[in-house]
Amino acid sequence: MSAPNNEKTLLDWLYSTQLFGIKLGLDNVRKLLREMELPDEAQKFIHVAGTNGKGSVCAFIHSIMKSGGINAGLFTSPHLIQFRERVRDTERMINSSEIVQKLEALRSKVTEWDPHPTFFELTFALALDWFRDRKNEWVVLETGLGGRLDATNALKPEVTVITSVSMDHQGLLGESLREIAREKAGIIKPGIPVLTIKQHPDVMEIISMTARERGAPLQVVTTPVRGYELGLAGQHQLWNAALAVAALKAVGLRFPESVLRAGLKQVDWPARFQRLDADNRMILDGAHNIDSAETLVRTWQQKFPGEKASIVFGAASSKDVRAILRAMQPIAARWHFTGFQSTRSAPPAHIREVLAAMFGPSVETHVHESPDLAIAAAKKGKERTLITGSLYLAGEVLAHVRGEEKLFQATAQ
Repeated sequence: MSAPNNEKTLLDWLYSTQLFGIKLGLDNVRKLLREMELPDEAQKFIHVAGTNGKGSVCAFIHSIMKSGGINAGLFTSPHLIQFRERVRDTERMINSSEIVQKLEALRSKVTEWDPHPTFFELTFALALDWFRDRKNEWVVLETGLGGRLDATNALKPEVTVITSVSMDHQGLLGESLREIAREKAGIIKPGIPVLTIKQHPDVMEIISMTARERGAPLQVVTTPVRGYELGLAGQHQLWNAALAVAALKAVGLRFPESVLRAGLKQVDWPARFQRLDADNRMILDGAHNIDSAETLVRTWQQKFPGEKASIVFGAASSKDVRAILRAMQPIAARWHFTGFQSTRSAPPAHIREVLAAMFGPSVETHVHESPDLAIAAAKKGKERTLITGSLYLAGEVLAHVRGEEKLFQATAQ
Protein backbone atom coordinates (compact mmCIF):
# COMPACT_ATOMS: atom_id res chain seq x y z
CA MET A 1 0.00 0.00 0.00
CA SER A 2 1.36 3.42 -0.92
CA ALA A 3 2.33 5.85 1.82
CA PRO A 4 -0.45 8.36 1.09
CA ASN A 5 -3.11 5.63 1.22
CA ASN A 6 -1.59 4.24 4.36
CA GLU A 7 -1.72 7.67 5.93
CA LYS A 8 -5.37 8.02 4.93
CA THR A 9 -6.22 4.61 6.38
CA LEU A 10 -4.55 5.45 9.67
CA LEU A 11 -6.08 8.90 9.87
CA ASP A 12 -9.48 7.35 9.14
CA TRP A 13 -8.87 5.10 12.14
CA LEU A 14 -7.86 8.09 14.27
CA TYR A 15 -10.92 10.10 13.20
CA SER A 16 -13.11 7.07 13.94
CA THR A 17 -12.10 7.38 17.59
CA GLN A 18 -14.13 10.60 17.65
CA LEU A 19 -17.07 8.22 18.06
CA PHE A 20 -15.81 7.69 21.60
CA GLY A 21 -16.67 11.34 22.12
CA ILE A 22 -14.99 13.84 24.42
CA LYS A 23 -14.15 12.19 27.73
CA LEU A 24 -12.80 14.71 30.17
CA GLY A 25 -10.36 13.08 32.58
CA LEU A 26 -6.67 12.37 32.98
CA ASP A 27 -6.44 8.68 33.95
CA ASN A 28 -6.36 7.30 30.41
CA VAL A 29 -3.95 9.89 29.01
CA ARG A 30 -1.61 9.45 31.98
CA LYS A 31 -1.60 5.71 31.38
CA LEU A 32 -0.86 6.27 27.69
CA LEU A 33 1.97 8.72 28.37
CA ARG A 34 3.40 6.41 31.02
CA GLU A 35 3.56 3.48 28.60
CA MET A 36 5.18 5.67 25.94
CA GLU A 37 7.61 7.19 28.48
CA LEU A 38 6.40 10.67 27.67
CA PRO A 39 7.05 13.52 27.92
CA ASP A 40 10.77 13.91 27.39
CA GLU A 41 12.11 15.03 30.78
CA ALA A 42 14.40 17.56 29.10
CA GLN A 43 11.52 19.43 27.49
CA LYS A 44 9.83 22.50 28.94
CA PHE A 45 6.20 23.45 28.35
CA ILE A 46 4.10 26.60 28.16
CA HIS A 47 0.44 25.72 28.76
CA VAL A 48 -2.37 27.97 27.49
CA ALA A 49 -6.10 27.70 28.27
CA GLY A 50 -9.07 30.04 27.83
CA THR A 51 -12.28 30.42 25.87
CA ASN A 52 -11.05 32.83 23.20
CA GLY A 53 -7.57 33.90 22.19
CA LYS A 54 -5.64 30.84 23.38
CA GLY A 55 -4.67 29.85 19.86
CA SER A 56 -3.57 33.39 19.06
CA VAL A 57 -1.48 33.58 22.25
CA CYS A 58 0.18 30.26 21.36
CA ALA A 59 0.84 31.54 17.84
CA PHE A 60 2.42 34.77 19.13
CA ILE A 61 4.64 32.86 21.59
CA HIS A 62 5.70 30.43 18.89
CA SER A 63 6.39 33.18 16.36
CA ILE A 64 8.56 35.13 18.81
CA MET A 65 10.50 31.97 19.64
CA LYS A 66 11.04 31.35 15.94
CA SER A 67 12.33 34.91 15.47
CA GLY A 68 14.63 34.33 18.44
CA GLY A 69 16.13 31.18 16.93
CA ILE A 70 14.34 28.67 19.20
CA ASN A 71 12.87 25.64 17.41
CA ALA A 72 9.86 25.20 19.67
CA GLY A 73 7.09 22.67 19.27
CA LEU A 74 3.47 23.78 18.92
CA PHE A 75 0.35 21.72 19.64
CA THR A 76 -3.03 23.27 18.70
CA SER A 77 -6.54 22.27 17.72
CA PRO A 78 -8.65 22.02 15.72
CA HIS A 79 -6.85 22.00 12.40
CA LEU A 80 -8.25 24.13 9.59
CA ILE A 81 -7.32 22.18 6.46
CA GLN A 82 -5.31 19.10 7.40
CA PHE A 83 -4.31 17.14 10.48
CA ARG A 84 -0.61 18.03 10.16
CA GLU A 85 -1.32 21.60 11.32
CA ARG A 86 -1.90 20.35 14.88
CA VAL A 87 1.68 19.17 15.36
CA ARG A 88 4.56 21.37 14.26
CA ASP A 89 7.67 23.21 15.30
CA THR A 90 9.20 26.39 13.94
CA GLU A 91 10.84 24.50 11.07
CA ARG A 92 7.97 22.39 9.77
CA MET A 93 4.79 20.40 10.38
CA ILE A 94 4.79 16.68 11.04
CA ASN A 95 5.02 14.85 7.70
CA SER A 96 3.08 11.93 6.23
CA SER A 97 5.62 9.21 6.92
CA GLU A 98 5.91 10.34 10.55
CA ILE A 99 2.13 10.29 10.94
CA VAL A 100 2.05 6.74 9.53
CA GLN A 101 4.81 5.52 11.81
CA LYS A 102 3.33 7.01 14.96
CA LEU A 103 -0.29 6.08 14.31
CA GLU A 104 0.68 2.48 13.50
CA ALA A 105 2.45 2.25 16.85
CA LEU A 106 -0.44 3.90 18.70
CA ARG A 107 -3.09 1.71 17.10
CA SER A 108 -1.27 -1.49 17.98
CA LYS A 109 -0.77 -0.28 21.56
CA VAL A 110 -4.37 0.71 22.38
CA THR A 111 -6.50 -1.72 20.35
CA GLU A 112 -7.62 -3.71 23.40
CA TRP A 113 -7.87 -0.79 25.82
CA ASP A 114 -11.11 -0.29 27.71
CA PRO A 115 -11.84 2.55 27.94
CA HIS A 116 -10.33 3.28 24.55
CA PRO A 117 -8.29 6.49 24.30
CA THR A 118 -10.10 9.37 22.63
CA PHE A 119 -9.12 11.16 19.44
CA PHE A 120 -7.64 14.05 21.39
CA GLU A 121 -5.68 11.83 23.80
CA LEU A 122 -4.15 9.89 20.90
CA THR A 123 -3.33 13.07 18.99
CA PHE A 124 -1.70 14.58 22.07
CA ALA A 125 0.44 11.47 22.64
CA LEU A 126 1.45 11.47 18.97
CA ALA A 127 2.48 15.12 19.26
CA LEU A 128 4.60 14.59 22.37
CA ASP A 129 6.29 11.62 20.71
CA TRP A 130 7.12 13.80 17.68
CA PHE A 131 8.38 16.67 19.84
CA ARG A 132 10.71 14.18 21.55
CA ASP A 133 12.01 13.01 18.17
CA ARG A 134 12.55 16.62 17.15
CA LYS A 135 14.39 17.40 20.41
CA ASN A 136 12.38 20.60 20.88
CA GLU A 137 13.63 22.26 24.04
CA TRP A 138 10.35 24.20 24.39
CA VAL A 139 6.80 23.16 23.52
CA VAL A 140 3.74 25.44 23.46
CA LEU A 141 0.51 23.59 24.34
CA GLU A 142 -3.02 24.79 23.66
CA THR A 143 -5.70 23.03 25.68
CA GLY A 144 -8.38 21.27 23.70
CA LEU A 145 -11.43 21.82 25.90
CA GLY A 146 -11.65 23.29 29.37
CA GLY A 147 -8.40 22.76 31.24
CA ARG A 148 -8.79 20.87 34.50
CA LEU A 149 -9.58 17.53 32.83
CA ASP A 150 -8.07 18.28 29.41
CA ALA A 151 -5.45 15.75 28.24
CA THR A 152 -2.80 18.48 28.03
CA ASN A 153 -3.16 18.98 31.80
CA ALA A 154 -1.29 15.72 32.40
CA LEU A 155 1.98 17.64 32.06
CA LYS A 156 3.77 20.05 34.37
CA PRO A 157 4.58 23.32 32.57
CA GLU A 158 6.97 26.16 33.34
CA VAL A 159 4.11 28.67 33.16
CA THR A 160 0.35 28.56 32.68
CA VAL A 161 -1.61 31.18 30.76
CA ILE A 162 -5.36 31.80 30.92
CA THR A 163 -6.78 33.96 28.14
CA SER A 164 -10.24 35.54 27.99
CA VAL A 165 -12.87 33.33 29.63
CA SER A 166 -16.51 33.49 28.52
CA MET A 167 -19.52 31.25 27.90
CA ASP A 168 -18.90 28.30 25.56
CA HIS A 169 -19.26 24.50 25.66
CA GLN A 170 -21.71 24.85 28.55
CA GLY A 171 -22.85 21.25 28.18
CA LEU A 172 -19.37 20.03 29.09
CA LEU A 173 -17.86 22.82 31.18
CA GLY A 174 -20.76 24.22 33.18
CA GLU A 175 -23.76 26.50 32.82
CA SER A 176 -22.29 29.54 34.59
CA LEU A 177 -19.24 31.71 34.05
CA ARG A 178 -17.90 30.67 37.47
CA GLU A 179 -18.16 26.98 36.59
CA ILE A 180 -16.40 27.49 33.26
CA ALA A 181 -13.71 29.59 34.93
CA ARG A 182 -13.16 26.81 37.45
CA GLU A 183 -12.48 24.37 34.61
CA LYS A 184 -10.08 26.78 32.88
CA ALA A 185 -8.28 27.53 36.16
CA GLY A 186 -7.75 23.81 36.56
CA ILE A 187 -4.47 24.12 34.64
CA ILE A 188 -2.97 26.12 37.52
CA LYS A 189 -0.26 24.00 39.20
CA PRO A 190 1.26 24.32 42.68
CA GLY A 191 4.15 26.79 42.58
CA ILE A 192 3.92 27.32 38.79
CA PRO A 193 3.50 30.97 37.67
CA VAL A 194 0.11 31.76 36.11
CA LEU A 195 -0.67 34.70 33.84
CA THR A 196 -4.00 36.16 32.83
CA ILE A 197 -5.57 39.44 31.71
CA LYS A 198 -8.30 41.51 33.34
CA GLN A 199 -11.39 39.30 33.36
CA HIS A 200 -15.02 39.40 34.42
CA PRO A 201 -15.10 39.68 38.25
CA ASP A 202 -16.48 36.13 38.64
CA VAL A 203 -13.67 34.75 36.49
CA MET A 204 -11.04 36.81 38.24
CA GLU A 205 -12.23 35.62 41.63
CA ILE A 206 -11.94 31.95 40.61
CA ILE A 207 -8.49 32.37 39.06
CA SER A 208 -7.19 34.35 42.04
CA MET A 209 -8.61 31.90 44.57
CA THR A 210 -7.20 28.86 42.71
CA ALA A 211 -3.76 30.45 42.38
CA ARG A 212 -3.74 31.36 46.06
CA GLU A 213 -4.81 27.86 47.17
CA ARG A 214 -2.09 26.26 45.05
CA GLY A 215 0.67 28.68 45.85
CA ALA A 216 0.98 29.70 42.22
CA PRO A 217 2.35 33.23 41.67
CA LEU A 218 -0.35 35.16 39.76
CA GLN A 219 0.42 37.96 37.34
CA VAL A 220 -2.43 39.95 35.79
CA VAL A 221 -1.43 41.70 32.56
CA THR A 222 -3.15 45.09 32.79
CA THR A 223 -1.97 46.82 29.62
CA PRO A 224 -1.94 45.68 25.97
CA VAL A 225 1.21 45.85 23.88
CA ARG A 226 1.81 49.27 22.39
CA GLY A 227 4.07 50.49 19.64
CA TYR A 228 4.22 47.17 17.79
CA GLU A 229 2.83 46.15 14.41
CA LEU A 230 0.92 42.89 14.80
CA GLY A 231 0.31 40.28 12.16
CA LEU A 232 -3.23 39.73 13.51
CA ALA A 233 -5.99 42.36 13.32
CA GLY A 234 -8.14 43.70 16.14
CA GLN A 235 -7.69 45.43 19.48
CA HIS A 236 -8.12 42.12 21.30
CA GLN A 237 -4.93 40.86 19.68
CA LEU A 238 -2.98 43.57 21.52
CA TRP A 239 -3.95 41.79 24.74
CA ASN A 240 -3.13 38.35 23.36
CA ALA A 241 0.28 39.64 22.29
CA ALA A 242 0.85 41.13 25.76
CA LEU A 243 0.09 37.75 27.35
CA ALA A 244 2.52 36.06 24.96
CA VAL A 245 5.35 38.47 25.78
CA ALA A 246 4.65 38.19 29.53
CA ALA A 247 4.67 34.38 29.35
CA LEU A 248 8.07 34.34 27.70
CA LYS A 249 9.46 36.71 30.31
CA ALA A 250 7.98 34.54 33.08
CA VAL A 251 10.03 31.54 31.91
CA GLY A 252 13.21 33.59 31.59
CA LEU A 253 13.15 34.11 27.82
CA ARG A 254 13.91 37.78 27.30
CA PHE A 255 14.38 38.65 23.66
CA PRO A 256 15.81 41.84 22.15
CA GLU A 257 13.38 44.39 20.77
CA SER A 258 14.12 43.38 17.17
CA VAL A 259 13.07 39.78 17.87
CA LEU A 260 9.82 40.85 19.54
CA ARG A 261 8.97 43.15 16.66
CA ALA A 262 9.63 40.48 14.05
CA GLY A 263 7.78 37.76 15.95
CA LEU A 264 4.67 39.84 16.62
CA LYS A 265 4.51 41.05 13.02
CA GLN A 266 5.28 37.77 11.27
CA VAL A 267 2.83 35.63 13.27
CA ASP A 268 0.77 33.34 11.05
CA TRP A 269 -2.59 32.28 12.49
CA PRO A 270 -5.28 31.91 9.79
CA ALA A 271 -9.03 32.56 10.13
CA ARG A 272 -8.60 35.42 12.61
CA PHE A 273 -9.97 38.42 10.71
CA GLN A 274 -7.97 37.13 7.76
CA ARG A 275 -8.08 39.01 4.48
CA LEU A 276 -8.56 36.54 1.64
CA ASP A 277 -7.92 38.96 -1.23
CA ALA A 278 -5.71 41.92 -1.99
CA ASP A 279 -8.44 44.58 -1.79
CA ASN A 280 -9.99 43.35 1.49
CA ARG A 281 -13.31 42.39 -0.11
CA MET A 282 -13.41 39.00 1.66
CA ILE A 283 -12.72 38.52 5.37
CA LEU A 284 -12.53 35.13 7.11
CA ASP A 285 -12.99 34.80 10.87
CA GLY A 286 -13.70 31.70 12.94
CA ALA A 287 -15.90 33.44 15.54
CA HIS A 288 -17.93 30.63 17.10
CA ASN A 289 -19.31 31.90 20.42
CA ILE A 290 -20.90 35.06 21.78
CA ASP A 291 -17.66 36.62 23.01
CA SER A 292 -15.77 36.04 19.77
CA ALA A 293 -18.78 37.26 17.76
CA GLU A 294 -18.88 40.52 19.71
CA THR A 295 -15.12 40.91 19.25
CA LEU A 296 -15.50 40.29 15.51
CA VAL A 297 -18.17 42.98 15.26
CA ARG A 298 -15.96 45.51 17.09
CA THR A 299 -13.02 44.68 14.82
CA TRP A 300 -15.19 45.02 11.70
CA GLN A 301 -16.47 48.40 12.85
CA GLN A 302 -12.91 49.57 13.57
CA LYS A 303 -11.56 48.41 10.21
CA PHE A 304 -14.57 49.29 8.05
CA PRO A 305 -16.47 52.07 9.90
CA GLY A 306 -20.03 52.55 8.69
CA GLU A 307 -19.96 49.50 6.43
CA LYS A 308 -22.16 46.46 6.63
CA ALA A 309 -21.27 42.96 5.45
CA SER A 310 -22.74 40.28 3.31
CA ILE A 311 -22.29 37.48 5.86
CA VAL A 312 -21.66 33.85 4.95
CA PHE A 313 -22.49 31.96 8.11
CA GLY A 314 -22.35 28.36 9.27
CA ALA A 315 -22.26 27.11 12.85
CA ALA A 316 -21.92 23.95 14.88
CA SER A 317 -25.23 22.64 16.20
CA SER A 318 -23.97 22.78 19.79
CA LYS A 319 -23.45 26.56 19.72
CA ASP A 320 -25.75 29.31 20.99
CA VAL A 321 -26.63 30.35 17.45
CA ARG A 322 -29.29 32.80 18.61
CA ALA A 323 -26.82 34.81 20.69
CA ILE A 324 -24.18 34.79 17.95
CA LEU A 325 -26.63 35.98 15.29
CA ARG A 326 -27.93 38.72 17.58
CA ALA A 327 -24.39 39.94 18.18
CA MET A 328 -23.59 40.06 14.46
CA GLN A 329 -26.85 41.53 13.18
CA PRO A 330 -25.68 45.18 13.55
CA ILE A 331 -23.11 44.68 10.77
CA ALA A 332 -25.24 42.42 8.55
CA ALA A 333 -26.55 43.71 5.23
CA ARG A 334 -27.78 40.21 4.40
CA TRP A 335 -27.12 36.62 5.46
CA HIS A 336 -26.05 33.59 3.44
CA PHE A 337 -26.41 30.43 5.52
CA THR A 338 -24.56 27.22 4.71
CA GLY A 339 -23.41 23.97 6.25
CA PHE A 340 -19.96 22.43 6.19
CA GLN A 341 -18.32 19.00 6.11
CA SER A 342 -18.71 17.99 9.73
CA THR A 343 -21.24 15.99 11.71
CA ARG A 344 -21.40 19.03 14.00
CA SER A 345 -22.78 21.33 11.29
CA ALA A 346 -26.15 22.91 12.08
CA PRO A 347 -28.72 22.79 9.23
CA PRO A 348 -28.61 26.19 7.51
CA ALA A 349 -32.41 26.25 7.13
CA HIS A 350 -32.71 25.95 10.90
CA ILE A 351 -30.30 28.86 11.40
CA ARG A 352 -32.44 30.97 9.08
CA GLU A 353 -35.52 30.08 11.15
CA VAL A 354 -33.72 31.21 14.30
CA LEU A 355 -32.83 34.55 12.73
CA ALA A 356 -36.35 35.05 11.36
CA ALA A 357 -37.83 34.40 14.80
CA MET A 358 -35.69 37.21 16.23
CA PHE A 359 -35.80 39.85 13.50
CA GLY A 360 -38.75 38.94 11.28
CA PRO A 361 -38.96 38.77 7.48
CA SER A 362 -37.40 42.19 6.89
CA VAL A 363 -33.89 40.74 7.18
CA GLU A 364 -32.65 39.34 3.88
CA THR A 365 -31.56 35.71 4.17
CA HIS A 366 -30.51 32.95 1.79
CA VAL A 367 -29.76 29.26 2.27
CA HIS A 368 -27.09 27.51 0.20
CA GLU A 369 -26.05 23.88 -0.26
CA SER A 370 -22.33 24.57 0.14
CA PRO A 371 -19.90 27.25 1.29
CA ASP A 372 -18.75 27.77 -2.31
CA LEU A 373 -22.28 28.59 -3.46
CA ALA A 374 -22.83 30.84 -0.45
CA ILE A 375 -19.65 32.80 -1.12
CA ALA A 376 -20.43 33.14 -4.83
CA ALA A 377 -23.85 34.57 -3.99
CA ALA A 378 -22.48 36.89 -1.31
CA LYS A 379 -19.87 38.34 -3.65
CA LYS A 380 -22.59 39.55 -6.03
CA GLY A 381 -23.54 42.25 -3.53
CA LYS A 382 -21.81 45.61 -3.23
CA GLU A 383 -20.75 44.96 0.36
CA ARG A 384 -17.64 43.20 1.56
CA THR A 385 -18.09 39.51 2.32
CA LEU A 386 -17.57 38.22 5.86
CA ILE A 387 -17.28 34.44 6.28
CA THR A 388 -17.74 33.33 9.87
CA GLY A 389 -19.52 31.21 12.48
CA SER A 390 -17.21 28.23 12.89
CA LEU A 391 -13.56 27.25 12.56
CA TYR A 392 -14.74 24.14 10.71
CA LEU A 393 -16.38 26.34 8.07
CA ALA A 394 -13.29 28.56 8.01
CA GLY A 395 -11.05 25.58 7.28
CA GLU A 396 -13.21 24.37 4.42
CA VAL A 397 -13.30 27.85 2.88
CA LEU A 398 -9.54 28.32 3.32
CA ALA A 399 -8.88 25.01 1.54
CA HIS A 400 -10.98 26.22 -1.39
CA VAL A 401 -9.31 29.64 -1.54
CA ARG A 402 -5.84 28.08 -1.48
CA GLY A 403 -6.73 25.41 -4.02
CA GLU A 404 -6.10 22.72 -1.40
CA GLU A 405 -9.45 20.93 -1.53
CA LYS A 406 -7.70 17.56 -1.96
CA LEU A 407 -5.82 18.14 1.29
CA PHE A 408 -8.92 19.05 3.29
CA GLN A 409 -9.71 16.69 6.15
CA ALA A 410 -13.00 17.27 7.95
CA THR A 411 -13.02 16.73 11.69
CA ALA A 412 -15.45 16.88 14.60
CA GLN A 413 -12.84 17.96 17.17
